[in-house]
Amino acid sequence: MSLKRQLLILFGSIGLLSVVHAATITTPETMVVSRSDDAETEATLDVDTVTEGPVQPIKLTKMDVKSVISMRYAHTAIVAHVRNAANKSQEANFRVLLPDTAFISGFVMTLDGKSYKAYVKEKKEAAQIYQTAVSQGIGAAHIAARARDSNHFTVSVNVEAFTKATFNLTYEELLEYRNGVYNHAVNLQPGQLVSDFTVTIDIRESNKITELRVPEIRTGNEIDATKDDEQISNAEITRCDNAAVILFKPDLDEQKRLMSVYAEKSKDSLRGNVEGVLGQFVVQYDVERPKDGEVLVNGGYFVHFFAPTDLAPLRKYVVFVLDTSGSMYGRKIEQLKQAMQTILSELNPGDYFSILSFDSDVLVTDIADADKEPPKRKYSYYDRHDVKPTLKPASKATPENIARAKIIIDRLEANGGTNIDAALGTAIDLIRNRSELFANSTSSNKDEILSLEPIIIFLTDGDPTVGEMNPKTIIKNVAEKNYGSDEATIFSLAFGEDADPKLLRKLSLRNNGFARHIYEASDAALQLRDFYRQVSSPLLSHVKFVYAPDQVIESSVTKTKFRTYYAGSEVVVAGQVDTATRDLESTVEAFCGDENDHFLRKKITKKIKVPVPVEKSDLPLERLWAYLTIKQLLDASDASDATEEEKKKETSPEQQALKIALKYEFVTPLTSLVVVKPNETDAVNAEPVGDRESGSHRQPISSPAMYRPSLNAMSPLAFSAFPNRGYTAFNKRPVQALFSQDSMRVESEAVDDYDYEQRFGVDPPSTPVAYAPPAWSTTPVIEQSTTSNGSNYHLQEYPWAAPYVDVSSDSLVFVAANNTITLKLVSSSEPPKSESECSKPVSGDAGRCVYLTRCQAARNITIDTYKSHYCDVAGFAGVCCPQDGIAV
Repeated sequence: MSLKRQLLILFGSIGLLSVVHAATITTPETMVVSRSDDAETEATLDVDTVTEGPVQPIKLTKMDVKSVISMRYAHTAIVAHVRNAANKSQEANFRVLLPDTAFISGFVMTLDGKSYKAYVKEKKEAAQIYQTAVSQGIGAAHIAARARDSNHFTVSVNVEAFTKATFNLTYEELLEYRNGVYNHAVNLQPGQLVSDFTVTIDIRESNKITELRVPEIRTGNEIDATKDDEQISNAEITRCDNAAVILFKPDLDEQKRLMSVYAEKSKDSLRGNVEGVLGQFVVQYDVERPKDGEVLVNGGYFVHFFAPTDLAPLRKYVVFVLDTSGSMYGRKIEQLKQAMQTILSELNPGDYFSILSFDSDVLVTDIADADKEPPKRKYSYYDRHDVKPTLKPASKATPENIARAKIIIDRLEANGGTNIDAALGTAIDLIRNRSELFANSTSSNKDEILSLEPIIIFLTDGDPTVGEMNPKTIIKNVAEKNYGSDEATIFSLAFGEDADPKLLRKLSLRNNGFARHIYEASDAALQLRDFYRQVSSPLLSHVKFVYAPDQVIESSVTKTKFRTYYAGSEVVVAGQVDTATRDLESTVEAFCGDENDHFLRKKITKKIKVPVPVEKSDLPLERLWAYLTIKQLLDASDASDATEEEKKKETSPEQQALKIALKYEFVTPLTSLVVVKPNETDAVNAEPVGDRESGSHRQPISSPAMYRPSLNAMSPLAFSAFPNRGYTAFNKRPVQALFSQDSMRVESEAVDDYDYEQRFGVDPPSTPVAYAPPAWSTTPVIEQSTTSNGSNYHLQEYPWAAPYVDVSSDSLVFVAANNTITLKLVSSSEPPKSESECSKPVSGDAGRCVYLTRCQAARNITIDTYKSHYCDVAGFAGVCCPQDGIAV
């Protein structure tokens, strides 16, 4: 079997993992590590002893990163070469940070000159393997996995003494067109200085490249670079009309400089040790595009790109729904005010707007109140919160009205609870009743406001705590109001780490929008403004793509109807062409603004006819179609309220996505991956790392406290106490490990060649190169001098905490929202007695923040649960505990 095919099967989808269980089954050359959704399952492992003593750490000798971008579709690969010069085996950690839009498509390990690959299998099959392993008494471990939007992955293996190992990882993505350019970024995280480090970006387009920017290395935590940002000075750029190659080879001095710059820039957004992180290498470009769009056809598939620019913008009515609850107090509310000052200034002439703030209650701003003394608001826990707010007519975006609105914004204060249901209901009422609210205005103004494109921008930093608190009911209530010709597009912004990302994602998907994460950092105001600019200029509404049913296979065509198209973005449709088709005709229908009267709309039609070539070229249209189809099916599944039984039906979006993912060997939330370790070894581990629900794409944090303990420090009992640590160990036998995003199985097979040309349309590299962003780290194993079950800190009854105990600092150390959290532990038998009120207990509605061992309700939780409910008890590890679960 060719390597090209073998190179596309490893991990689990980047962002859709949750807690994973690893199970081991032995055959002459197989150990399978699979994932289960049952977070309570535990098993033990037998572990061989590893020779102790100081050794020379594993050395990363070479790293190659290469992206081949063809028609906006990118194959990215990383190959990392390591050498163990010590006289004992050591663990090497291959860490990769991937874009949250990418699918892993291949993994190959090369040991002693022989290459082995992984295969993608369906989740259910891997779960069955796990259960079989447990029933047979075969050792099982757990691998930490995160939700779909997460994108950190780690694979750990023991490298034998005096040997070399090579890791190859590939992923694929359709580049997003944002603010008028395609953005491609690879994360450079070697973990140490690398003497031979190369990054290559190879762009091949059908049309002329009109703009090419390579900004200076970024942290990945900033907003997108612009044309005004400083460009990189030490990258070699070669370009012609429709192609470009960017080569970046940082020497050791440059790597040191970049590590220092990254550490300095990341102080505010990341805590912990960031040694070995260079930053994010970004390439931005745009292409010349035909006026009516571009359709590419090849190998039985078509892709339709549509990004018109020469259109008068539609006028909009935007309702800003702003969370001002108590959790917004301090920097968050100040950043919100700062962002809104700029956003209001960027409203287009002729736009209308309303400002709605909410905490326990909902308040619709009347900009006339800017000239009045603001009333003093008093909050009481016993106040009624079911009083409907007074609706006010929208304000036209005139300089005078904007100035008044800024005064109102500057007066916002944070207090009270979070009444999401009432806030969204009121926002929809404003839009649906906008004509009645203008009853005393002139008829022309009524016509104006009825012609506006309705948009709701909803920002919150927490779960609903007042009024309706059931997410399903909130979504249902919105759906019952937001429909028909007055239907508003809802964009949701999760500010910080405490908002409910599932609720916000489903809310926006159900209402034609999307959800974004605003990170709580010094540039949060910039993030808010950058998001607004992406949706500030609607150019088309009710966009519809039409293809002749006898020319395409209708069931294969991706989404063809779009509520709104925004300036600076792009709509992409793909599908299969009927075998008898010789010419493909397409029509785009939509409504745009009238150049003479911006409050009128006119229908436009764009038609294209292209020949279907007989010869097949190397355009990646089929894989682009598969990628886009899976993404949209997963969105449809996430937006639905389908039961588990309904999801199992062959026609469900979930099953359709699974079928395509298996065929094209994409690791998604529905598939899993096996990591192959062919030679005799002690351990193989595959671990996705990241924040469970945040959707974060921040850089990973390296911290000595987070490194795994050596195998000789772990007994079978210790493994059972490490449910999320991600170990897989076996007694000196050839093994194969299966890694799962949701679970899959792989079988071991030698890789004898690297047939890249047929798969990727490029010449094979001189050395095995896999396509993925660099994020490598090798670290000597940290020996633990105490037992691993937490007994020194009285945590025997809290087994989930044991893997995160750092005995060197007497602390509980874990990563939440991509930040390293360090909380002190008590070794004495007397825990801290201080406590305070908290709003998110591990169970129930109200609780107290108490030291961990005082909370009986926290004994059987998971680390992911603790990350959502931990608190600080005067610097010590606390948890928000229900009143009836607190020990005296």
